[in-house]
Amino acid sequence: MVKKSKPIVVWSFRASNSFRKVYEFICQDSYSNAEKVRTGIIKVIDSLPDNPEKYPPDKFKKANSGNYRAFEKYSFRIAYKYSDKEILILRMRHVKQEPKEY
Repeated sequence: MVKKSKPIVVWSFRASNSFRKVYEFICQDSYSNAEKVRTGIIKVIDSLPDNPEKYPPDKFKKANSGNYRAFEKYSFRIAYKYSDKEILILRMRHVKQEPKEY
């Protein structure tokens, strides 16, 4: 029996930069809240390789074939694209921001 390898998680520059800015912004008010948000989001992202189809297809992706997905955690929406080999974290936005189609 051949074991199927799990996809690796890769962050786009845009998503990584957004995540850092969010963390720094929350840190200005509360380091513990910033850590809570950071840890919670990382925990969800770390679980994606086990089941990348866990979350619904991204409703803001034009012509989505189903491999673009998104989830919300702590009022942030994280969009990702998955394939057999990798899960690419595409963007992170606050849910109150104007949604952008891509």
